[in-house]
Amino acid sequence: LIKSDEKSIRKTRKEMGIVPCVKQIDTLAAEFPARTNYLYMTYGGLENDVPQPDLKQGEESGVVVLGCGAYRIGSSCEFDWCAVSCLRALRNLNRKAIMINYNPETVSTDYDECDRL
Repeated sequence: LIKSDEKSIRKTRKEMGIVPCVKQIDTLAAEFPARTNYLYMTYGGLENDVPQPDLKQGEESGVVVLGCGAYRIGSSCEFDWCAVSCLRALRNLNRKAIMINYNPETVSTDYDECDRL
């Protein structure tokens, strides 16, 4: 795989059956069915926990909003405000929003703010 480009590596991975799956975080410790959209991708699973959308040619699956990651006291409000403002603007434009952020204790990762996390 040395001197390969991204497309050829992806093609090889897919041919070998090395594909990620989407798993759902159980926020209720299996006491009740979790219906949140706290999701993560892993190569360590065999099947998706949530159904994947069947997209037609040219159809968009959503817009990714990339969070800034770890927050520190004094800086978190501004970064979270930017992400939430972007998510709400996408909703106003009738676009699906996918939030990527590894800090679950923010408004931007509230499952009411976006379509997928």
